[in-house]
Parts: sequence; structure tokens; C-alpha cells
Amino acid sequence: MDLGLVLAILIGAPPIILAITVHEAAHAYAADALGDNTARQLGRVSLNPIRHIDPLGTVALPLFMLATTGFMFGWAKPVPVQFGRLNKPQRDMALVGGAGPASNLLMAICWGLVLKLALQFSSAGLPMLVLQQMAQVGVSINLVLMILNMLPVPPLDGSRVVVGFLNPVNAVKYLQLERHSMLIMIGLVVLMYTGALSALLIPLLETAKFALFSLLGVPY
Repeated sequence: MDLGLVLAILIGAPPIILAITVHEAAHAYAADALGDNTARQLGRVSLNPIRHIDPLGTVALPLFMLATTGFMFGWAKPVPVQFGRLNKPQRDMALVGGAGPASNLLMAICWGLVLKLALQFSSAGLPMLVLQQMAQVGVSINLVLMILNMLPVPPLDGSRVVVGFLNPVNAVKYLQLERHSMLIMIGLVVLMYTGALSALLIPLLETAKFALFSLLGVPY
């Protein structure tokens, strides 16, 4: 294996795993707070990444995508939510769905602050250089996950948020699209691998990074 790729994996693995697993943990915490304790019963209301890692979606696929396309795509074990148990199912479905992307935005901000700090102490040498690269990955992967998951396509989180704004009849019809969720996910992977989805995501990512870095005062 190419040494550069090995280094990229070692630097990128911590922020990538955190981005994917904390995203799912946020869904679990939100569902638990809003009345559905299913995730708590399964031990998913936790920030421990091991409880959320999916061997294929969290480890194998992101590494494969990074090695073959230079772009990353992945997922953790989905948090089971019984929406009928939520205090206000339609409203709370949107809140639970939005919790994942919101956690990615928060992590992107945190990594942006880490990057700002590492740049200020760049004279410290290699450790700060590694931290800069890790923070860059952290910002990028979290913004990608936020943008991607907010697409209004079942089973992505954006579809849950959309449901919160539909009348009950249309919400039920819209959620029926989830019967095809596996095909939709396969389609997204194919679009990512061929570069078609990247053509949409990259401009959005660059715009989001520019806005974030401008807000934090980080050179772009």
C-alpha cells in the first residue's frame, strides 16, 4: 500500500469515525429526550464510537472510497427509532432527523477552531502539521455528512425533516418511499463512485467551508 495513503488513513480515521458515529449518537440522544427509549434500551444513547460502528459503512467503504476516488462516503449503524413513541411524532421525527446533521455542524465548528489553533502554533513543527491535516479532514467530512444527509431523499435525514412540514396525508405517502431505501443508498454510492454526486456536493462543500472559515477567522 502506498505510504501516502497509509498516512492519509491514519490522519483521517479519527475525525471520520467521530463524524459518522457521533451523528448516530445525536439521533439516539434526541429520540430518547423526545419520548422514545428504544435506542437507550439497545445501548445506543452513548458517545462511545464502538456502539455505533458498522464494519462495512464506517470502516471498509470509507477507506475504499478514499483509496479509489479521493472522496469519502459512509454510515454507522442506524439508530432504531419508533416514531409512534415520540411525544409529537411528526414534529419530533423532524427534530430527531435534524439532530444528526446538527451534530456534524457542531463538530465542523470544533474542528475549525482546532485548525485555527494549530495554524497559530505551526512553528511547533510536525505535531501541529498533523493536527492541521486532521482538522482539515474533520471540517470537510462533517460538512459533507451534514450536506449529504440533509438531501430530502429517504432514508437520509433530510427526508425526516421534510416530513415535519407536510400535512399528515402527504407525510405518509412520502415515507412510503423508504421501502426502496436500500436501492436509494446503492444508487447514492454509485453516483458518488462515478463522480456525479461529487459534482453536486463539492461546490456546496466549498461554499460551506468558506462561510465557516470566514466566521471563525481561519485562512481559506
